[in-house]
Amino acid sequence: MTRRTVVSGGVVVDGTGAARRRADLLLVDDRIDAVVDPGGLAGVEARHVDASGLVVAPGFIDIHSHADGSFLLAGDVSKILQGVTSEIVGNCGASLAPLGAATSHPTADRLVADGTRPSWQSVTELVEAGRDRHVTHVGMLVGHGTLRELVGGHATQAIDDHQRTAMCLALAAGLESGAFGLSSGLVYAPGVFAPESELQALVEVLGAEHVYATHLRNESDQLMESIEETLRTTATTDAHVQISHLKATGRRNHGSTATALRRLDRARADGRLIGQDVYPYTAASTALTACLPPWALAGGTMALLARLGDAGMVARLRTDVESAPPHLWENPVASAGWDGVVLAGTASGVDEGESLAAIADREGMDPFDVLVMIVRRESGRASMVEHSMSEDDVEHVLRHPHTVVASDGLPVTAGARPHPRLHGTFPRLLGRYVRERGVLDLETAIHRITGLPAHSYRLRDRGTIRRGAVADLVAFDPDTIADRATYDRPTLPPTGIAWVMQNGRTSVADGQWLGRRRGQHLTPHS
Repeated sequence: MTRRTVVSGGVVVDGTGAARRRADLLLVDDRIDAVVDPGGLAGVEARHVDASGLVVAPGFIDIHSHADGSFLLAGDVSKILQGVTSEIVGNCGASLAPLGAATSHPTADRLVADGTRPSWQSVTELVEAGRDRHVTHVGMLVGHGTLRELVGGHATQAIDDHQRTAMCLALAAGLESGAFGLSSGLVYAPGVFAPESELQALVEVLGAEHVYATHLRNESDQLMESIEETLRTTATTDAHVQISHLKATGRRNHGSTATALRRLDRARADGRLIGQDVYPYTAASTALTACLPPWALAGGTMALLARLGDAGMVARLRTDVESAPPHLWENPVASAGWDGVVLAGTASGVDEGESLAAIADREGMDPFDVLVMIVRRESGRASMVEHSMSEDDVEHVLRHPHTVVASDGLPVTAGARPHPRLHGTFPRLLGRYVRERGVLDLETAIHRITGLPAHSYRLRDRGTIRRGAVADLVAFDPDTIADRATYDRPTLPPTGIAWVMQNGRTSVADGQWLGRRRGQHLTPHS
């Protein structure tokens, strides 16, 4: 039986960047069938939804998400409550497939709930494992780190020709199964050990319909060198290149996003397809082990823990971590200071929400010794929030016309004090940066989280309100929409969102998820 819904009385911001207008929508089954002037659907026999006083926009698209394992969890509704209807996972070089027959997959294991063992190996098997279990629609990238572990583990040396060929074949199989492209996380093991030639070989597997999303090798003292590496690596591809969460960390580097954007603009002027994304916060978040230099992470967690039990190795680590900048590796301690590195989550649940400096003061210890103690105590399973960026840089990147806003939200299993971006990114954009600070107008902001990411990731039928598009919609009050999640209380849901629809069916009403997992698997051009 045909399902008809009329959404009337609202102000439509269609995702293209065009001016808002009053319009009514006719939804037929899972598609938008008509967009007409107010009152034009008054006689249509259908379920009627009154959107008076609300903005009606396309469902938001989060192209940089780490919610890979959310389908395994009972109640991760952090994104749908923000109006996000579609997500791209597999970012920063870490994806849940393809996996080998080993019992441990360090890169992929970071993305799943504690104790969960994958029942899949290939991308096709992962898609099947998630069928009817996703809250949002989900597409994936294949992670470079996952590919490297598939063929060579955490080895620090360059992989051989046979291993490189195996990685390329595994990537091609993932793309054939519907993956959107490749991601890299070149600040993390094992990606940090990969030479440019390895990355270039993988990027050349991608076609014009694919994406290469990269967490740069360095976002602090070597930001520009890392951008140049990406431009060299992708020089021969027709794929869309996405610079993940563009930022400049460390006070000494504040302001350098302007230089980075000028360089990317020159590349765009030469015909390169390049975008960047940003989250609207001045703190980053990642594993606590990122505070250690790359050589300490070689070989995986057990090798790291062995080094931390060796006094000579620990002395060498102290020298590297506490040395004066600039650094050739990404050093969060140098960027944020001991007081700016705050524990987000630990396997034991101990010390969450406290900075390394505060723990050191409480325990009468040296902060570096606290870092080593926690990594050893938690067997490496600890995450952090890193306060190291400037508001001026965030706003500068936000204003750029090629910038997409995305959450970079870590899994809900990452601890009791996760970064608030997991629960607040999209309402924060529309409340703080549109209504309060005027950094963007509403139409531009909506475009940056709907039409622009849909275009970049080849989501043909999503991201705009038009006849024939999928009826993924969000309705919100522009005067009250806001994030409530803070660093102290990071899991508070937003306010101001009236309802969210997926495929023409209501998934959220009055701030409450209605309990139906309506998410579908996305592929390029879906």
